[in-house]
Amino acid sequence: MDHYDPDTLAIRAGIVRSQFGEHSEALFLTSSFVFASAAQAAARFSNAEPGMVYSRYTNPTVSMFQDRLAALEGAEGCAATASGMAAILATAMTLLKAGDHVLCASGVFGATIQLFTGTLGKFGVETTFVDSPEPLAWERAAKPTTRLLFVESPSNPLCEIFDIAALAGVARRAGAQLAVDNCLCSPALQQPLALGADIVIHSATKYLDGHGRVLGGAVLGAKAFTDQVSAFLRSAGPTLSPFNAWIVLKGLDTLRIRMEAQSALALELARWLQAHPRVSRVYYPALESHPQHVLAMRQQRLGGAIVSFDVQGGKEAAWRLIDSTRMISITANLGDTKSTITHPASTTHGRLTPEARARAGIGDGLVRVAVGLESFKDIREDLARGLER
Repeated sequence: MDHYDPDTLAIRAGIVRSQFGEHSEALFLTSSFVFASAAQAAARFSNAEPGMVYSRYTNPTVSMFQDRLAALEGAEGCAATASGMAAILATAMTLLKAGDHVLCASGVFGATIQLFTGTLGKFGVETTFVDSPEPLAWERAAKPTTRLLFVESPSNPLCEIFDIAALAGVARRAGAQLAVDNCLCSPALQQPLALGADIVIHSATKYLDGHGRVLGGAVLGAKAFTDQVSAFLRSAGPTLSPFNAWIVLKGLDTLRIRMEAQSALALELARWLQAHPRVSRVYYPALESHPQHVLAMRQQRLGGAIVSFDVQGGKEAAWRLIDSTRMISITANLGDTKSTITHPASTTHGRLTPEARARAGIGDGLVRVAVGLESFKDIREDLARGLER
């Protein structure tokens, strides 16, 4: 379906119909598949014959999700995982071994930092956290053993933007690969592979589903690489369930429409917050005041739906604001049609040391709002109540 537009691919790509000719994507709830003969079973298990074997690593519904997301990202291959963190783990376990070195942005999701330092560190993988988005800083931090550069762009929660093409060049010169977590934009707003990245990571839990229903993740890139990721998943098991794949498939139908509507609401909210006397700083890439606004608008179609801001008064004021909301959901998840609000320093980045939080720019007065699809007036009034307290 290479000649179709992204709007069509989001609805039609990857569909494979069974003998019954169903119109909607089928949900295959089965643990295993039946073979015509012992010879066919042997051929399937050895990969000599393509086909379904066992739903831990082959399932028609999961395959449809993988093919559709690959079409949207412009990727040769996709390996679906049980969650976004499972996608990062699978990438690391495929690429890295003891003695290898990772360059990671310091402002990534807290669990990602814990994975690189805690889990992978125990197995001899060294990670250096780079505090600057400037490509020269990454060039200087690279070592002969560097094998992976990892960034979120935009980052969660400060919406820091990385020059993907420039970092891809840094990775090539270092003999490494660049992985971009595209969770906050989704392929509706940004395609990192087209900008030069080697790998794209997704938490399908967020905007790909878009309704806060299920967990899921994905790794995308060259087919030779995603085949290796799939081999790891087959053995280790953190794979996407058929039911969750089916749910996210239906989420992809409306991905662009949702992302455009939520981005428009987020920009309106960011402008209102920027003018509020009790807000000291707003982090949103589509604002002209964002230090990387020009780069963001070159890489992204729109600003996305995450708006973070510093309130005057630190943690006490931030918590008071959050507790004053009546409509916005107090939860750390994002990507929902329902707006959510959280205090990153005590939730998503709460397991980090105070030094690591400071390095990541996560202050005690920081509040993150993931804008949903409610009325802008109601979102604004819900936040105004707490700000005026």
